[in-house]
Amino acid sequence: MARSANPTTNPSAEETSAEEISTAATRLSQAMAETPPLVQNITNWVAMDLSANVLLAIGASPAMVAAAAESAEFAQLASSLVINIGTFEESWLPAAQAAAAAAKQASVPWVLDPVAVGVTAFRSDNACRLCGYAPAAIRGNASEILALARVLGLDASDSSHAHGVDAGDSVAKAQPAARALAHHLEAVVCATGEQDFLCDTTGASLVVSGGAPLTARVTATGCALSAVVAAFLASGRRAGISDLMATGLAAALFSYSAEQAARALPATASGSFRVGFVDALGLAVSPQGQADFAAFAANKISAP
Repeated sequence: MARSANPTTNPSAEETSAEEISTAATRLSQAMAETPPLVQNITNWVAMDLSANVLLAIGASPAMVAAAAESAEFAQLASSLVINIGTFEESWLPAAQAAAAAAKQASVPWVLDPVAVGVTAFRSDNACRLCGYAPAAIRGNASEILALARVLGLDASDSSHAHGVDAGDSVAKAQPAARALAHHLEAVVCATGEQDFLCDTTGASLVVSGGAPLTARVTATGCALSAVVAAFLASGRRAGISDLMATGLAAALFSYSAEQAARALPATASGSFRVGFVDALGLAVSPQGQADFAAFAANKISAP
C-alpha cells in the first residue's frame, strides 16, 4: 500500500513537547485563516448539516459533492476530502472510489470514516474497497477500528462489540488494531472515545484527553470530527505540521470546544450544547481564542 513520501508525516520528538504542541496549534489556526481549506465531503445524510457548520465555524469551506459525475473532478480541486460510509447506498460507492482515486493521484489528503464497519457485509466491503486508495487518515470509534482491522485480516482478536454505530469497546482495547492499521495502510489512525489514541506507520503515537459527556448525546459529532481532521491535514501540510500532529490537534479542538460548551449546562442540555459547541469551535481558532486553545492542546496532547 505504498504512497509517495510526505515529508511532514512523522512528528519529531520536539514536536510533542508542550511548547511545540502549543506552537503547532497556533500555526495551524493561522494557516487555516490565511488559506481556508476547501473540504470535499462525501458523508452521510445525518452528518451533513453538522459537518458543514463545524467546517464553516473553523474557517474552512465545506463542499458536499457526492455525485459520481463530478466527484473525481472536484477531488482534484479540493484541499482535502472526507469519505464517511454512514448511510452509503450502492450508487455512492463508485463516486467515493472515483474521488479517492483522484485525491490519491493529486496528492490531496483524504480521511476515511468507516461508520459501523463490521456490522454488515455491505459496510465491510465498502470500507475495504476504499482502504485501497491510500487514505491519509482513518478516524473511527474503538469498535470501528477493531472491526476494520479484522475485516482487513490484520487482527485475529475477538470481534468488536459495537451497538450499531455506537462503540462497545474501550480505546485501550483498540490500540493494537490501530497500530496494525496504521502500519498496513501507511496512514494516521485515530480511535476516539474516553481518551483518543492516535498512531502512524512509524510507530509514533499520541493520546488526547479532555472533552465532555454531552458530546455523546449529539448525533454525528464523530463524523464532524472526521471532516475537521480533513481540514487540519490540508492546513497542517501547508504549515509543515505532521499528519499525526494535525489529527491530534483536530481531536484536541473538539475536546476543548466540548468542555467550553458544556460549562454550566445540565447533563440533559444536548440542544444547547450543540449550538454552544459550534460557537466554541469558531472562537478556539480565532485570534481571540487561539492562545487558550493552544494552551489546552499542550496540556491534553501527550506522547505515551
